[in-house]
Amino acid sequence: MKSTLTAIALALTALTSAAQGFPSKNVTIVVPTAAGGGNDLMARTIAQKLAPMLGQSVIVENKAGANGAIASEFVARAAPDGHTLMLGYIATHAMNPALQKLRYDPVTDFEPVAMVGYSGTLMVANAAVGVKDVKDLVAQLKAKPERYVYATAGNGTAPHFAGELFKLNAGVEMIGVPYKGSSPAINDTLGGQTQFMFPSLFSALPHVKGGKLKALAIAGPKRSPLLPDVPTMKEAGVDGVEVQQWYAIFAPAKTPKDVIAKLNKSINEVLADKEVIKRMEDHGADVETSTPEQLGSLVKTELAKWKNVVVKARITAD
Repeated sequence: MKSTLTAIALALTALTSAAQGFPSKNVTIVVPTAAGGGNDLMARTIAQKLAPMLGQSVIVENKAGANGAIASEFVARAAPDGHTLMLGYIATHAMNPALQKLRYDPVTDFEPVAMVGYSGTLMVANAAVGVKDVKDLVAQLKAKPERYVYATAGNGTAPHFAGELFKLNAGVEMIGVPYKGSSPAINDTLGGQTQFMFPSLFSALPHVKGGKLKALAIAGPKRSPLLPDVPTMKEAGVDGVEVQQWYAIFAPAKTPKDVIAKLNKSINEVLADKEVIKRMEDHGADVETSTPEQLGSLVKTELAKWKNVVVKARITAD
């Protein structure tokens, strides 16, 4: 009995010392998309405020490719000490794993740390295309489906799922081109190489406000207060296209619980900063905090939800 109590005491001491000694070096937040996109901006906003709280530099590293799988695998295999984190989102921890077999498990290979926020999905078109609204686009797609090409942030991402749901529910055919993240996809839509796409409001809003992208509809249950004149997809005549994107911080599995708790507390404090809230809201994201347990439950619920959508909407990885 005495030896058992001693072992428990030593284990508790080890856990406590893990948090006391953390962080002992720079912390890296890995972003699964290209630099310049919404995910990247979100991570850099957090990193800037998180660094002084932790007393170490917080570096943002972009690892785009394979619809977030490259970054996810990297973080899943990193040392479980809290120094390597990931800005995961709906694609890396729900949609892509629901779509295809990957070399990481979104549940067992990660420790949930903290929610960051939500952003609606916006249907946008290159302003020069001249599409008036969703009904106009649907009519043109039915008449000449080869005329328009839409961009995605990669197969298994929210822009891909939104596009496939739109095809199914609008009864149209269209060609999708996958990119390594929203930033290059938006750039080609801005340049006219692709004509429309379904980015997050967080990624698209500056270009909509600048008049370079035309917002056609919100793929969500309600309008955005930032774009009150833009209808929901249902209001625009196409029901069944609701894609609410979410973002969160994850660590490798087996990262000590007290290190996770310290990170959760610090990140929640960052997200309570008025400057951070304003920057996020100005770009179309709603800040949302959580406990690690709440985030873990969200991942499991979302994974099950999108597996069901993949079957019903016949979405494929091709």
